[in-house]
Amino acid sequence: MQADKKKILRYLKTTKGQIEGIIKMVEQERYCVDISTQVLAVQALLKKANNEVLRSHINSCVKEAFIEGNGDEKVEELMNIFDKYYKI
Repeated sequence: MQADKKKILRYLKTTKGQIEGIIKMVEQERYCVDISTQVLAVQALLKKANNEVLRSHINSCVKEAFIEGNGDEKVEELMNIFDKYYKI
């Protein structure tokens, strides 16, 4: 992976902390809307992390596959990811 690892790790570590906070909120029976707001924030960070990973994949693996003449497999791989992404 040639992605910006620091950026991805920052997103994921922040997400980890937020999830731990959400767990505490649920245990403390905090207000549902506050919990939901935090869940949405975690989803946004995970989306950013995933975008960085995919950007790196496209800029390295996919480009390389096209240069080598076998990009169709990588395109299919990406389409499968996009299918999963949009089913959420």
